[in-house]
Amino acid sequence: MSAWFFLAGAIALEVLGTFLLKLSNGFEDWRWGTLSIFCYSACFWFLAPAMKVLPVGIVYAIWAGVGIVTASIIGIFAFDEKLGALQYGFIVLILIGAVGLNLTTQH
Repeated sequence: MSAWFFLAGAIALEVLGTFLLKLSNGFEDWRWGTLSIFCYSACFWFLAPAMKVLPVGIVYAIWAGVGIVTASIIGIFAFDEKLGALQYGFIVLILIGAVGLNLTTQH
């Protein structure tokens, strides 16, 4: 399978883990917390094959950047979190950086 597939899976699992961690309310609800730990663990199993093929800096930057953007969007819609104009601007810059890295990396 493609390294990009594994990277996308790692991003999805990391974002899901973050969402579940928020639902756990600081591990007060251990079920969501346990699922969160499972997702984070699975995330690294997906991240490892991507790092065998793609440069570590590119993988980590895209993983973190897309994760930040996606988690922010989930926070806005699922948890009614508010962001200021500058925060939106910086999130857009992160997304531009992740897309730029993807476009300039040999596939």
